[in-house]
Amino acid sequence: MSFFTRPILNRIKQIAFRPRGVEEFFENGQSLPTEKSWTGRAWRASELRVKSFDDLHKLWYVLLKERNLLATQKEEALRNHVPKQYFSNKGRRAKCQKSMARIKFVLNERRLAWVEAQKLQRLANTQEATGSLSAGGSSSSSSVSGSASAAGPSSTSNVVA
Repeated sequence: MSFFTRPILNRIKQIAFRPRGVEEFFENGQSLPTEKSWTGRAWRASELRVKSFDDLHKLWYVLLKERNLLATQKEEALRNHVPKQYFSNKGRRAKCQKSMARIKFVLNERRLAWVEAQKLQRLANTQEATGSLSAGGSSSSSSVSGSASAAGPSSTSNVVA
């Protein structure tokens, strides 16, 4: 086996065992679950605020896949005329929807904070620019008057080279 084929074979092995395509719409290879499973709770906004953008991005797509899986299960139950009392994933769908809404909320908070920071930065830059123009004009006149009058060291300390 050559040096170049070894990484390729390892990559093929990694890809071969990962479900992809239509298989991702089914839980454990079944169109409808046979037993009820405990799922947990929705993500809290406080938990999402400490996540990085990349983590939120990954979590969004995990939740999107979960939402698609749950929609597939719902349609499969309707197609097979399974009564709602025997099969319902309404709680899981609500948790998924809440988590996705909270991710959007946290990202919007970050966007609004960024916009506010940009406004403050522009305001500080304009104040600095107008301050340096007005201070620059007075400092040049004081340097001229300071150099014209030989008042001593106090007048030369105001001169900025």
